[in-house]
Amino acid sequence: MALADDLERIAASAAAHAGGDDDGALSGILATEPGVGARIYVCAFESADGARSWLALDGDGAPVASERSVRDAVSIAALCEVAEEAAFPGDLDELRAQLVALRITEGPDGIDEADAAARGLQHVLGAPPHLASPARLDEIGQAARRLELALDPTAPSPFAAAMRSAVDVAEALWADVHGAYRGSLDYP
Repeated sequence: MALADDLERIAASAAAHAGGDDDGALSGILATEPGVGARIYVCAFESADGARSWLALDGDGAPVASERSVRDAVSIAALCEVAEEAAFPGDLDELRAQLVALRITEGPDGIDEADAAARGLQHVLGAPPHLASPARLDEIGQAARRLELALDPTAPSPFAAAMRSAVDVAEALWADVHGAYRGSLDYP
């Protein structure tokens, strides 16, 4: 089943768990696979007054009560989001157009590798929806680093610097989810 189909099915299940209108409407779903074959969908709900609450559902659409499982799902979702945003700070289409122009006008060594790396990163980032997983995080990191090296092999990695701050982003999202979780969480 395609991820888009899974998301539709999970959205219907999340709506069933939403409760009344006062509990808020489903406003987003973070699709994750923190462990191989263990899909968890972190659902955000927003009430009319802007308050947000959260509920994680497993692949069958049942609420997840394991704190460790929910935290792992939230963490990989946050890390993948930061990685996607940090993979290249600009427009990859524009970069590729600039590389083509540079190839035509100057033809420097390594231009083909840079274009291939930019194309590879575009492929890895793809179009949404995405499944946040350790494998996706690795793919983004490898593709981003390949592009960084192709563009300037001596420069430090902006992607690595951004990812060092990603732990703070993951912790902030976890604090939000944990503080407004729509069920009880079992502590290990």
